[in-house]
Amino acid sequence: MSSFDLTSYQALSFDIYATLIDWEAGIFNQLAPLLNRIPKDHELWSKTLGEIKTYLKRKYSVNEHELEMQHPNEKYSAILAMLYQRLANQLGVRATEEEAKAFGGAIGTWPAFPDTVQAMKSLGKYYKLVALSNVDKVSFSNTLSGPLRGVNFDTIYVAEDIGSYKPDPRNFTYLIDHIKQDFGIDRDGICHTAQSLTFDHIPTATMGFRPGVWISRGGGSMGMGDLDAVKDRVNLGAVYETLGDMAIAVEKAFQSSST
Repeated sequence: MSSFDLTSYQALSFDIYATLIDWEAGIFNQLAPLLNRIPKDHELWSKTLGEIKTYLKRKYSVNEHELEMQHPNEKYSAILAMLYQRLANQLGVRATEEEAKAFGGAIGTWPAFPDTVQAMKSLGKYYKLVALSNVDKVSFSNTLSGPLRGVNFDTIYVAEDIGSYKPDPRNFTYLIDHIKQDFGIDRDGICHTAQSLTFDHIPTATMGFRPGVWISRGGGSMGMGDLDAVKDRVNLGAVYETLGDMAIAVEKAFQSSST
């Protein structure tokens, strides 16, 4: 990683939810009503709060991926509504259709990490900023006008337009083809920047992208952030705990290159 040159890229492509948006916090808050209905003698209550959160987030992640593979052309908000109902069934509680729909429509309320907006403004001085997200257009628009207000992407590619969900290679082929069409930037000019090793960094490595950046965000149980387990399957140029840390490194790199 010592030879990694941040100034050698022209575009940063981002996963959004887990990298820029704290979706774990957002989702756990939205699942609270289900927890309130679980009987007090349920085995879940023998766990610590941290264990309960981890259990729910992993259940969420597994169900989400299964539903995305089963319904690649379905909008993400509808995927989440189905997920809510499925998770309720797995927990042995009942959920109404209205609750499930509200859960699917709440994506735009999930908070940004505290460093995100300022970091993106800084990074935008040096790169084209590209969103590559597993959501639908309305959900992304709600996020952009809410927690990401002030962030200006040069282009946005979402699963609804692509017709598949990451880690499907088609999403990254779409990214490569459209960045070339939109900005004349080749694959080697793209630095994919994401928290998920499974859904982002493994497929980009498989498809021959140059080294990407892992924004670890503490590992993140939903982003499947066990680097040791997949280190031979990813191609990382740098690892930063936060996007703010990356922005500081980028500022220093470009200042050094201009002197």
